[in-house]
Amino acid sequence: MEPKKNPKADLEKLRGTFTLTGLVLSLFVIYSMINWKFYDVQASELGQLVVDVEEEDIIPITEQNTPPPPPPLPPAAPEIIEIVEDEVKVEDVKIADTEADAKTEVQEFKQEEEVVEEEVFTIVESMPEFPGGTTKMMEYLRDNVKYPPAAKANGITGKVFVNFTIGKNGEIRDIKIIRGVHDLLDKEAIRVVKAMPTWKAGKQRGKAVSVSFNLPINFVLK
Repeated sequence: MEPKKNPKADLEKLRGTFTLTGLVLSLFVIYSMINWKFYDVQASELGQLVVDVEEEDIIPITEQNTPPPPPPLPPAAPEIIEIVEDEVKVEDVKIADTEADAKTEVQEFKQEEEVVEEEVFTIVESMPEFPGGTTKMMEYLRDNVKYPPAAKANGITGKVFVNFTIGKNGEIRDIKIIRGVHDLLDKEAIRVVKAMPTWKAGKQRGKAVSVSFNLPINFVLK
């Protein structure tokens, strides 16, 4: 059966054209909607903003009138010098008689004697010596040193260095500990040195002098 439609009225041929045309129109509408600018009506109705600038108060500049400096003081009046006439008589001045006679008492003033400290030597030409020499001194120490019981019980040992001065007469004075170990041993060392007999004094240029002497005493437990 043959188609009844007129070939000129057949729109199937134009389907592609219509499709492209519709697509282009759709894209144009979408692009227009995206780029369309919406303005706020309220913002446009605000009108013009007017800023009032307040004028600052201008402070007038005043000049400060300073008083002039006071006038300088007048120069001081010179002192009045009194001139004494030569005719004024001066009374006689009596001069006391300072000459001494037989009745004059003379007071004697005693001059205080200066105390000269004795010089203590460390090294002299002839050093002081224990009676009998060094050997006798060692025997004296060995026989007279008594080991303190408390120090012995606690095992306290060591070497005590004693310093003392041997005077011109050989007597011992100014005993002191220059390096100690324990109070018990230090006191025993001082006691033994203090009990020593008179030494032979040291001499410098043939004269007896005071000499400082150091003596180590060793405390050892056996």
